Amino acid sequence: MRAIISVFDKTGLGDFTKGLSQLGFEIFSTGGTQKVLEAAGLPVKRVSDLTGFPEILDGRVKTLHPVIYGGILARRDLSEHMLQLTKNKINTIDLVAVNLYPFVQTVTKPGVTMEEILENIDIGGPSMLRASAKNFPSVIVVADPNDYQLILEKLCAGGIDLAERKRLAQKAFQHVATYDTAISQYLRQDMLDLPEEVTVAMKKRYGLRYGENPHQAAAFYTEQSVSEKKATGITWAKQLGGKELSFNNILDADAAWGVATDFAAPTVAIIKHTNSCGLASHPDIVEAYRRAYSGDTIAAFGGIVALNHTVTLAMAQEMKPVFYEIVIAPEYEAEALTFLKRKGDLRILLAELPPGYGKVEPGYLDVRRVKGGFLVQTSDSVPESKVNLKTVTKRQPTKAEIDDLLFAWRAVKHIKSNAIVLAKDKTLVGMGAGQPSRIISAQIAKGKAGDKAEGSVLASDAMFPFPDVVELAASVGVTAIIEPGGSIRDAGSVEVADKHNIAMVFTGERHFRH
Repeated sequence: MRAIISVFDKTGLGDFTKGLSQLGFEIFSTGGTQKVLEAAGLPVKRVSDLTGFPEILDGRVKTLHPVIYGGILARRDLSEHMLQLTKNKINTIDLVAVNLYPFVQTVTKPGVTMEEILENIDIGGPSMLRASAKNFPSVIVVADPNDYQLILEKLCAGGIDLAERKRLAQKAFQHVATYDTAISQYLRQDMLDLPEEVTVAMKKRYGLRYGENPHQAAAFYTEQSVSEKKATGITWAKQLGGKELSFNNILDADAAWGVATDFAAPTVAIIKHTNSCGLASHPDIVEAYRRAYSGDTIAAFGGIVALNHTVTLAMAQEMKPVFYEIVIAPEYEAEALTFLKRKGDLRILLAELPPGYGKVEPGYLDVRRVKGGFLVQTSDSVPESKVNLKTVTKRQPTKAEIDDLLFAWRAVKHIKSNAIVLAKDKTLVGMGAGQPSRIISAQIAKGKAGDKAEGSVLASDAMFPFPDVVELAASVGVTAIIEPGGSIRDAGSVEVADKHNIAMVFTGERHFRH
């Protein structure tokens, strides 16, 4: 029996090679792997001894040879294949253990050169993995060092069955696909258009308690990235306390973190089913929490609390009477963390703020699953400084109204369409979400706000097809409105606003969130 071992990740290499040798495998290797095995006193031969041809082009060509691929690809059940091997003096290769150059780690290093990057595009490794995986009924292919021990145990017990060989082949093809995706990502980094073909590479980070419902299995995967940007957000958040996360927890926590970090000022967001039921900005984070909680004290129960500021002991104590699923923040005072951990079920997450937080809003590709395909779009990322306000009514908004309008405009962006927000003193006082009719969303927001609607401002994520929302706003004491504009009936809405002395501004952009 013959094995080729050529790995960048040397984890468990010595024990694996020793075990194969004891089982009677003749070991062949290349480059760095060969040197490590020789230094450990393990029996190993050069691949060039097998091929009769030296490594050339600084090691770029060493395994690309008929002796290698003939030995791997020959079907043992076809006599014609075996006859050709004999005729050409080629022996079968029964096991191939390969993992690839660290391309992602290389391209994300500061100051990396193009020469380094190109040299870390593996050619021979993926080719051997693909060939071995193609012929998995006859060849054991190993791409993951975590499989070494299992393989040795099964070989000692009599062999590896077809189902296990198939599993190993799947892992090998996935390993190569992920690797090729990284290279493609790197090469299209500077291309602004959406590519004709695209693959997404993901790696399992951890399992989840369950999916959307307890009978559904779920896991959390991270998306591979060749960007030098620091990994932040929910994907890389550290859990400091509480129960295991579920599928819905991740969705809600991601939505909450997205809201809180969309504001430069100290902000607290309380999220339920990915929508804001409480949201407030205030220099005092405790006051920001109080105001956010006051937005909907009933819906807050079982919600997610996110903030873009340190959790202080005073804030933690303020949260104590309410049951929350998760709290997520960029930092915790030591006393606050100790206090929060007393609530055993509360999941406590620590997440780093996004790169350029408070100055630049980073964009990303938004990928959503539909049956049979994916929808891909650029993210709805618009910095506060880029919001253009155009007053379309006779009355200009006051400075205080403009502050609240801008707050409401960022808030409505994170609420499902049709979305209506009522805000006052940079606090969400009422919202309506996800209704097929905008006026129904407005009525829900009115009901949530109650008396707090008096003196508030209103934000709509899209234009008004009719003036009915403006009429409702006037009836509850709204003083200013922000919306995209662009309806063929804009004039009717402006007329109603003027009639009630409401200041209205258009932004020229909408924020649908389906």
